[in-house]
Amino acid sequence: MALLHFDLINVYTMNGKEPPYIEEHVKEVIKHSITRNYREVTDIAPGIRLTFHDAAHILGSASAHLHIGEGKQNLVYTGDIKYGFTRLFNNMDVKYPRLESLIMESTYAGKPQMPSRMKSEQHLVEMINKTVEEGGNCLIPVFSVGRAQEVMLTLEEYKRHGKLKVDHVYLDGMTRQASAIHTVYPEYLKRNIKTRVLQNNSPFLSELFTTIDSSAKREEVLKSKGSVILASSGMLEGGASLKYFYEFAPNEKNKVIIVGYQARGSLGYKLQKGLKSMPIANEDGRTKLLDINCSVETIDAFSGHAYRSELLNFLANLRPRPKTVLLNHGDSCVEFANQISKKHHINATSIQNLESIRLR
Repeated sequence: MALLHFDLINVYTMNGKEPPYIEEHVKEVIKHSITRNYREVTDIAPGIRLTFHDAAHILGSASAHLHIGEGKQNLVYTGDIKYGFTRLFNNMDVKYPRLESLIMESTYAGKPQMPSRMKSEQHLVEMINKTVEEGGNCLIPVFSVGRAQEVMLTLEEYKRHGKLKVDHVYLDGMTRQASAIHTVYPEYLKRNIKTRVLQNNSPFLSELFTTIDSSAKREEVLKSKGSVILASSGMLEGGASLKYFYEFAPNEKNKVIIVGYQARGSLGYKLQKGLKSMPIANEDGRTKLLDINCSVETIDAFSGHAYRSELLNFLANLRPRPKTVLLNHGDSCVEFANQISKKHHINATSIQNLESIRLR
């Protein structure tokens, strides 16, 4: 939490904008934060008990179980969830003591089936190898928490088996700090990763990864050929990834590989839609046109969200079975609610803005 807050302040400051809060405010928030382990019951108000359960989305992500009114109502709010294969986390929790109502995210409910993770990983490595062999550079914009570590684990695995043909993958932005936090909390990671970390063989500290920690090092990488760079932000809306993109975009040998969700209107989204040029500011403040000749590829299989089939499987395996499902955080909520009602015979509803629903 602190890392992300401090980064936001840094991004605002670097762009000449006043941040909505300062470091002292973040430190004050941390003083008032109370951490809880998964499955630890906490009384948070008269008649309400809270228990966090593993959501397998990012490090520490949780679904919240609320035991209300001496058990008259038991509500689970999933938050962001991943019900499917990841290299980073064990399976999310699907068993609760009691459950009547479920509020569930539906970010990717409009996407029927997640692409094959194995084929996607192979495709990623093949693209990197081909681009580097032809003298180009690969830029992989990543969310520093979650997606970066999934990609790092993939590249480290393929390197150990001799399938990744590069000796260095450069990390820029918050990725190294975020990965260090993962290493400090191995108990939250997948069992095989936890074992490696405890044996002082953390994949995040592999010799494959080199941190760019100075402007001189960044300039050196920018001028080189055959570089592979993981940099934040994941939507190319600022940070280190945007600086690399400006340098790499004109060269048709270079490649941008998008591995995370791109919000509508973001630069990453526009690149996916075929953007070929854009105005940018020179060092002297004047505007120039940037030609985008590099190729842009998207790999969806690294998402930390569940696709429609995974969400349906989650509901099928959820115990006990909820009587009511309320959908939010998606652009196909109404359609998905109808599908849940038909498939699972559960009262499913898409929550509308300002709508009130009485849980019985």
